[in-house]
Formats: sequence, C-alpha cells, structure tokens
Amino acid sequence: MYREIEDKLLKWKNNPLRKPLILRGARQVGKTYIVKKFGKTYKTIHFIDFERNPEIENIFKKDKDPKRIVLELELHLKKKINIETDLLFFDEIQNVPIALSTLRYFYEEMPQLHLIVAGSLIEFALKDISFPVGRVDILSMHPMNFYEFLTAFGNSILAETLYFPLNKIPDNFHKIILEELRKYFFIGGMPEAVKTFLQTESYVNVFEIQKSLLDTLIQDFSKYAGKSNKECLKEILFSIAKNVGKQTQYSKLAESFSNPTIKNAYNLLQSAKIITKVPSIDPSGVPLGATASSKRFKSIFLDIGLMNIACELQYSSEIVNDNLLNIYEGALAEQFVGQEILSTDVSSLYYWSRASKSSSAEVDYVVSKNGKIIPIEVKSGSSGKLKSMHLLLEKYRTIENGYALSLNKYSELSEQKLIFMPLYFANRLLIV
Repeated sequence: MYREIEDKLLKWKNNPLRKPLILRGARQVGKTYIVKKFGKTYKTIHFIDFERNPEIENIFKKDKDPKRIVLELELHLKKKINIETDLLFFDEIQNVPIALSTLRYFYEEMPQLHLIVAGSLIEFALKDISFPVGRVDILSMHPMNFYEFLTAFGNSILAETLYFPLNKIPDNFHKIILEELRKYFFIGGMPEAVKTFLQTESYVNVFEIQKSLLDTLIQDFSKYAGKSNKECLKEILFSIAKNVGKQTQYSKLAESFSNPTIKNAYNLLQSAKIITKVPSIDPSGVPLGATASSKRFKSIFLDIGLMNIACELQYSSEIVNDNLLNIYEGALAEQFVGQEILSTDVSSLYYWSRASKSSSAEVDYVVSKNGKIIPIEVKSGSSGKLKSMHLLLEKYRTIENGYALSLNKYSELSEQKLIFMPLYFANRLLIV
C-alpha cells in the first residue's frame, strides 16, 4: 500500500546532506513495513530488530565508534555492509537507548552511511540520553490518511481528485468521495484494518482487527512499568476516545485517581503518540504556541477506527447515518479533521475558545502555515450558524479567512471572509 512518507524517504535518500533518520510514530502505523519497502530501492537492506535481538545491545556498550559498531554488526549479520549502497535499519530502537546516542557519531564520522532508526516508544528512550540535536533528521508517521486510503483500494482517480482545483470537483465525484469517506470513518487508517477490508470486504472482520489492535496498545502499557499506573492509563485511553471534541479535564478522565497520577499517565499516552493534546490559544499572532494554555485543552485519538471501538459505537445504526457530521454527535468528523491535519506533519494543532465565563464560543481547530493563521470549523450549517467563527474573525481582523468544512461542495462568502470546503479536503489546508 502506498504511503505518502515514501516520497519523503526518497528525498532523504537523495539528499547529499543526509543525516541518520529517526522515524517516529505510534505502534502499528506501518513504520517497519514502509522502511522495508523503501529498502528495496537499495542494493541491500540490513534489518536489525532490537526487541527480538536484545543481545545486540552489547555491541553499543563498548564505545561509540561507528566503524567498530558496523564491523561487529557485520559479524552478527554474517553479511558485509556497504556504506555506499546499502541501508542499515535499526527497528524498535527504544529498547536500546544507548544505540540512539551513537547517531551523532554516525553523522560526524560515517556520513555516507544510509541509516534509519524506528520505534514506537522512542520518546521514552530519549529521556534517558542526550538527544543528538542537529545531527539527525526526523520524520513522523501516522495512520493512513484519506488520500492513502483511497489509493489502497485502487481508487487512484478519486484520490487524485483531492488535488483538483477546489472549485472543479464534478458533482458525481463529490457524491462518490463522500461514500468512500463513510467507509474511512469506520475502517480508519490503521494499515492492518485497511488490509483486512481489502481482503475480506467485511466490516465485522475489520472490527475484530481493530479490537485486537486496541488490545495491543493496552498490553503495551506494561512497558510503561514504573512510569505510571496501568489501570489509570487504560481508563484515560477510553475516556479520551469518548470525549474527542470536548475540553479535557484531568479530574474527569479517571475519577478514582489523583490529578498528578492522571496528568502523568496522560503525558505518557501523548509521548506514545496514542493521543494528541490540542491546547487553546489566542490567535493574535504567530507562533501560536506562544499563547498555548496548559490548563485549557482538548484531545484527539490516534485513529478514527480505533476510536469507534473504544467508544463501543453502535455500528448497526451509525453506519447507515446519512449525515457524517452527526455520527457520535459530530465527534467522528472532528476526529477525522484533526487526524488529517496531523498527517501533514503540522508542527502543532490548536483550537480557539473565547476567554469568557458567559460565552461558549469555540472554533474547532487553529493552525498556522507560512505565517498565516488558519481557523477551521467542522459544521453542517450555513454561514449564519457559524457564530463562533464570526466572533473570531471579528476579534482578530488580521486573519484572512475562516474555513468551514462540511458535506457541501466548495464555495466562498468573500464579504464574510468565509471559505466552505468539503470535509474530505481537510488536509488540503496545509498542503496547497
């Protein structure tokens, strides 16, 4: 299955100033698969799994000399590593943090080597070592976005439609894309779930896979042993899934635990890329993060399909819901938009909430691109129902336009600084 990150990997490979690459991402999003696929562009790929081969840690304990490390890896692999033509791939590198600390020396002393490292819990390992700032390249991997989903099902023509001029989508294409989007809402972007539907065309089979994937995430909590309470982590995981789009309050995430315990567990899930924190900001200028609130924030889940399972969504009724914006009280649509934006590798995701006790005004997402502030609302109604967006645009007059994502085709209300876009164009805001 094609993943857009493949193009970024090729760009990295061909860059003469290439550095060792760290590939970040949650478990089961396809990191190992995609690097092995990418490895076919080399003469040879040398794959080392630190989880399955813990004894390799001893090679890195002696010293941080890249030449010696490569020589001893050759003995382990029983194969010559050609640093000019081969790819060296360290997987699950979080199991050997000391190996991460050698990356700076590979960059400084063996820059011609093509080296990629990946792992699901790298952030935990980075806390225990000195991060090689400026001496590594970093890419993040996410669940499959809607474009990749369409491509996986052989709908390349529909997928390319997402890059048509915004006002040039034929009516028949618009309806077909919305039907495919309905599938994505329930299948999601986890590669194994997508592959299962490709092979079986059964939602029931997909839901079983999603349950298994969710169980795997929960079982992984044992790897956080000593860092947080396992039951607290599990409770927060399900609570976040059920409250996407709502303000997150620590005290309500896991009521039987103290706020410090909950906060620690929340931060761990965030580090593991299972949840994403979306702080409230004041969009008066960039960088937006300068005004990010540490107390007022929302959260989104790793994947829309896994979110469904965690919420125990009633598929029999919701899967035939004519209005995608109404499923689970609109939470699925907000999850979808947030997930799509994150797939563009936007540095941070925010939202706007009016700082007034008497006001409930809120705009779902705010991001910045090329110095411009982009407010995004997920709505089904007309401009007259976008009260929060109108308030934001009135208060912050330097913002050029507000964007409303709906089930309708592209349109503009220039006098109100509003641009309406189909829901499936969510990540176009950060790409075009």
